[in-house]
Amino acid sequence: MERVVITGIGIYSCIGKTLSEVSVSLHRGRSGIILDPLRKEMGYRSGLTGVVERPVLKGILDRRARIMLPEQGEYAYMATIEALKLAGIDQDYLDKNEVGIIYGNDSSAQPVIEAIDIIRDKKDTMMVGSGSVFQVLNSTVNMNLSTIFRLKGVNFGVSAACASGSHSIGLAYTLIRHGMQESVICGGAQETNIYSMGNFDALGAFSIRENDPAAASRPFDKDRDGLIPSGGAATVIVESLKSAQARGANILGEIIGYGFSSNGAHISNPSVDGPVRSLEMAVRDAGIPTSTIDYINAHATSTPGGDASEAKAIDTVFGKDKTLVSSTKSMTGHECWMAGASEIVYSLLMMQESFVAPNINFETPDEDSARLNIADKTVNKNINVFLSNSFGFGGTNSSLIVKKWNK
Repeated sequence: MERVVITGIGIYSCIGKTLSEVSVSLHRGRSGIILDPLRKEMGYRSGLTGVVERPVLKGILDRRARIMLPEQGEYAYMATIEALKLAGIDQDYLDKNEVGIIYGNDSSAQPVIEAIDIIRDKKDTMMVGSGSVFQVLNSTVNMNLSTIFRLKGVNFGVSAACASGSHSIGLAYTLIRHGMQESVICGGAQETNIYSMGNFDALGAFSIRENDPAAASRPFDKDRDGLIPSGGAATVIVESLKSAQARGANILGEIIGYGFSSNGAHISNPSVDGPVRSLEMAVRDAGIPTSTIDYINAHATSTPGGDASEAKAIDTVFGKDKTLVSSTKSMTGHECWMAGASEIVYSLLMMQESFVAPNINFETPDEDSARLNIADKTVNKNINVFLSNSFGFGGTNSSLIVKKWNK
């Protein structure tokens, strides 16, 4: 089996548009949540959201490329540019080598709605424009980026709800481990436009703590009342150790474990058994005792049922170790299809700078979270190994374990 390493990361999120900005936000426990008046005007029960500024790509990408990129594709492009630069990969290298892409994305609401509105109004499909079809597909991110960067390796998207970004990294790890690819650009992207979360809001799953947006996302806290939608994009460059060493690349970490499972039950209600099996598979794959894992970046989205189930699962597998736990969603909100990738980036930044970001707004534990060792403030800590959880609708679960690189 090939060893699999991470050589580049990039981020475009509500807590920063670059790695350096995000690192500062994580260390300070800075929230990126706001109250959006446009959502309230539109009829949202909750107007809370993570705010992400759209990049200006005119002058960076030609018009043909720009008209095919939806909002989340723009975020993914920015994150990928940063990740490739950190990895030391330029266009000449991409042209000469078989680099692939696997990217998590599970919706593209705005271009679908805008196209249908035009058709209804004009009664003429030709008025939609040639770029629309490439924006509306769930595979929009990988198809656009593979074209922009002229990639020649594996090329597909992962559509697995809120575990999409994590599974993209896990699948890249699996392909490289088995010698089927040398290098893969992977990650997750999530749109943040006003159309993208209306049906989620209809579930009553969002926090309505609108009087204090920064305090609304409260993973594991007894008084949590729902999640806050957010988005952006995160890119992780994954490659074989052999490839990275041949390039003389700076290695950021080694992926040593990937676990996955399906709850096999209710389409939206969480379970304990499914996440436990995902966690146990990741630990088995890594071949390490649970006691060697220094930090867990929990999926915990700030919903009553989801956080309770995950707390039980973490306690089942790691209870005796009292592993340090926090949920970066306390600051970012729930980045949905992006979250599994962004939380690898966040955790790698913590690993590089030897700290654990706080689970902000954690004031009162409930009976389940009281069993966990939750960091409610920034903790200075050397992280040699971390684990990141991602769970999604349909009962899909993913757990990744990453180890600090030691030559």
